[in-house]
Amino acid sequence: MKSFFTGNKIKILLHLLAWVIILGIPLYFFKRWEVGNDFMWAFYVGNLINGIIFYSNYLVLVPRFFFGSRKLKYYMSVIFLLAFLYFVSDRSNELIFIYVPGRNNTEEINKQNEKGTQVRPPKPDDHFGRPPFREMHLFNYMFTSLFLVFFSVGMRVLERHSQTEKLQRELEKEKLNSELAFLKNQISPHFFFNTLNNIYSLISINAEDSQKAVLRLSKLMRYLLYDSEHGNTKLSNEIDFMNNYVDLMKLRMSSKISLEVSFPEKYKDINIPPLLFIPFIENAFKHGISYREKSFIEISMTTEKESIKFRCANSLVKIREENETGHSGIGLENVIKRLNLLFPGKHELKINKTDTEFEVLLQIKFA
Repeated sequence: MKSFFTGNKIKILLHLLAWVIILGIPLYFFKRWEVGNDFMWAFYVGNLINGIIFYSNYLVLVPRFFFGSRKLKYYMSVIFLLAFLYFVSDRSNELIFIYVPGRNNTEEINKQNEKGTQVRPPKPDDHFGRPPFREMHLFNYMFTSLFLVFFSVGMRVLERHSQTEKLQRELEKEKLNSELAFLKNQISPHFFFNTLNNIYSLISINAEDSQKAVLRLSKLMRYLLYDSEHGNTKLSNEIDFMNNYVDLMKLRMSSKISLEVSFPEKYKDINIPPLLFIPFIENAFKHGISYREKSFIEISMTTEKESIKFRCANSLVKIREENETGHSGIGLENVIKRLNLLFPGKHELKINKTDTEFEVLLQIKFA
């Protein structure tokens, strides 16, 4: 049903409906007011000619010549078409109105008038019976035909413009999907690399905790490989993923590190793009943990109807920052690009950095 109303079938249906109205409603009034059959024939023949003008220009001349940069051939074709159909229209009027009372004996009346006998033509029974003057017919034909030509050109131009815009939107969407897939695929190896380093350092300290870490990592990787590959994911899944990641990182934390995590317990489980917040959390654990001095990480999220507010703050460790300057910020750069692609004009990202603290404030509006 959706494809029917978005394809050419709905266009054909609208054209047929327009012709039913054009041809059907006048027929009702002709019957109601007892208009002569001659004028009914003239009306339908005229509309047939108008239809030929419209669809010849709409379906053939405009696509083939006007859009094909052959304007001279187009104008010559239109002039030839209008001239030929005017001849057909004029001839059809003569044939249709030849039986109108008083027309077929005009020559006889003129001959009697020349002899001095004043003879008046018989009065038609119907005041609609008088055939139109040729000059008036020419004027009406030119006005109607030119209107149909310009109207059909305008319709075709608008349709082409609409198709071009639709194609452009599809190309932009494909480009967006490709860029998002590329950026997300960059995030996963980056995250996996850092997590494996953490587990490696944990093995020499506590074998039991390292086994738990591997189990948690398998859950995280299952989410990365399968659950996040379907475009969007539920907010609850993303929160579970972040909780699992934080629990995995807590296995190697010392008592000198202050960790505060606050995720909402009740919220609307909306669909969101996966892996939006984890790069901020990952960078916090990467650059905010110190085993020699006190450090902190604060992670919080609040939801309001169709918006999400996320905050991640951490202390900065100068020694680690200096040693890893060339590798830091890869995930952060990617998530910034993703936000610009996914939520243009619907998100606000603030990054506050001092000598001792790094803070990210992100608000996303989904409505």
